[in-house]
Amino acid sequence: MNFTPLGQRVLVKRVEEEAKTASGIIIPDNAKEKPLTGTVVAISSEVEEDGDIAENDTIVFAKYSGTEITLEGGEYLVLNTDDILGILK
Repeated sequence: MNFTPLGQRVLVKRVEEEAKTASGIIIPDNAKEKPLTGTVVAISSEVEEDGDIAENDTIVFAKYSGTEITLEGGEYLVLNTDDILGILK
């Protein structure tokens, strides 16, 4: 993949959540909400200069944020850094 975000944006791959509840109930795909966490795949040069967010960071982002795109058959999200709520360590 050769995608570089511009401005204050990052490219994120959503982290898939478990399809079962703790009690063992399987949740169908149409009933699941999209996960609000993801792994940073690429960052713009402006974000890189800030040094707050790096590739491979796991982040939490706002529910209705970003633009979904498909690259090489994979689903990704392009997020503005203002939509990132925090980094999971």
